[in-house]
Amino acid sequence: MPVIVQGLLTIVIGVGGCIGYFYLSNLLLDKVIFPAKGENAGRNINRANQIRPWLFLFPAIFALGLYLVYPVVGSFWRSLYGRSPSDWVGFDNYVQLAASNEFQQAFFNNLLWVIVVPAMATFLGLLVAQLTDKLSWGNIAKSLIFMPMAISFVGASLIWKFVYANDADIGLINAIRASLGFGNPIDVMQIPFWNNFFLMVILIWIQTGFAMVILSAALRGIPEETIEAAILDGANPWQLFFRIKVPQIMGTIVVVWTTITILVLKVFDIVYTMTGGNFGTEILPSYMMDFMFRDDGRATAVAFIIMIVVLPVMIWNIVQARKEMR
Repeated sequence: MPVIVQGLLTIVIGVGGCIGYFYLSNLLLDKVIFPAKGENAGRNINRANQIRPWLFLFPAIFALGLYLVYPVVGSFWRSLYGRSPSDWVGFDNYVQLAASNEFQQAFFNNLLWVIVVPAMATFLGLLVAQLTDKLSWGNIAKSLIFMPMAISFVGASLIWKFVYANDADIGLINAIRASLGFGNPIDVMQIPFWNNFFLMVILIWIQTGFAMVILSAALRGIPEETIEAAILDGANPWQLFFRIKVPQIMGTIVVVWTTITILVLKVFDIVYTMTGGNFGTEILPSYMMDFMFRDDGRATAVAFIIMIVVLPVMIWNIVQARKEMR
């Protein structure tokens, strides 16, 4: 069957199914279960109105349960087994992970990513947003800085492989070293501990454009009256920025920060493309992939740990969003 026909059938069935569901469910509710007639007509109408919102919510609740709750429960249950689905091991997978030096290294590296990348990407995005708003060619600068967002993580990693190449004729870092008179070229991807930061630079380079766009819009939304009042009171540019502008967009800064944090906890492509998790650069997602095709139970346990680590960040973000709405 042609792809176009499949697409049209999907739209027709999907839209038609939704219309049919809502029409038939309301018809069943109003005509059969709680008919608006007889001596109990008023009570039936009230009961129908109480149930009706749940009819509208049911498709979303069912979809969330099917595609979110069920996989989470199923993943946790699978993590209690070994390589074979019939090999029950209980919490041994988690115990072995806690005792594994490789897992501890991956967890520590993930903490480094969570601390450094969101902070630097948000700070640079805020700095660029503020500086480019003062330039006549600021929109061009913003476009150039935002451009890495259009590149996939794998594509960006391949670009930075040339920057970090162990060859003075190709690698930018070694070319600079050679121009300064240093000796043999070095492979920065094999420098213990510091190679993690070289990998983080790639994601910072990509996400700075995202932070810049969001924070630039927030800065433009600051009332001019507050800025003019601060200038009249004698505030210098530093005070104007850190004491007037930043506090007014703190909610947006928090949203950008947490969004990048959640992305960092799921990042995999960069590490896998650049080092494959070797040379002490392993992180939880790449560590999970090491077991994916040889020990499903262990891999699922790592995936469940990643979900637990992400969960507090998401809950905190939701709480902050609700506070902003109030």
